[in-house]
Amino acid sequence: MKMLNKEDVKEYNISVGMAFLLTAAYFGLMLFYTFLDVVFWRKIAPGYSDILNIITIAICICIFVLLLRKTGYKLQLFSNISFGGILLALCCSILFFLLLDKCLDPVFEGMFPQSEQDYQEAIEGLIKSPVTSLIQVCLLAPFIEEILMRGVVLGGLKNTYGVVRALFISSALFGLLHFNMVQTLSAFVCGMILGLLYIKTDCIFCCMIAHCGYNLISYCVLILPYI
Repeated sequence: MKMLNKEDVKEYNISVGMAFLLTAAYFGLMLFYTFLDVVFWRKIAPGYSDILNIITIAICICIFVLLLRKTGYKLQLFSNISFGGILLALCCSILFFLLLDKCLDPVFEGMFPQSEQDYQEAIEGLIKSPVTSLIQVCLLAPFIEEILMRGVVLGGLKNTYGVVRALFISSALFGLLHFNMVQTLSAFVCGMILGLLYIKTDCIFCCMIAHCGYNLISYCVLILPYI
């Protein structure tokens, strides 16, 4: 992959409307592969539906990345990687778990009991297919969400509106990607910290490590006891 210099990256910018449309497009993509899983794979090949679903998700993600490139975004997945950045990303993973799972989420769950019930139902769904759920939650989701929300949305808005507004807008859109109020509020906080990490390191891969690490910790705590 051709490496681009910083001057090339600064040329990329998007509007709030475009950021919203791209986020909505990704949300629609999630609805699409969920629809395929529920309506087709589980009925046509129930014994292999989990594998078919993961393959479908991976294909959809590849297509979506190509769509993002059509906007002018230049993917630099492994640029600006440093030991300090990776260490900071790992620290962020632990911070997310302590701040969200142990501190804020119990508060949000008390404020929105119905959302908490929906979240527990989602966890039960993950328990039924732990291996494919691990791949989806801890690998595929962090990969595409960091490219979209930090690389495209935050990076593009930052060049258009400045750091503060871009950070807030990208975090709000990241929160809206999640399906209930408990996760939305947690994702907003998570988005702010991931955004700061991206601004600090200028490295998408570091944000992926932080996102993946947090999801992996939460996955191990929530899912592994039931396997």
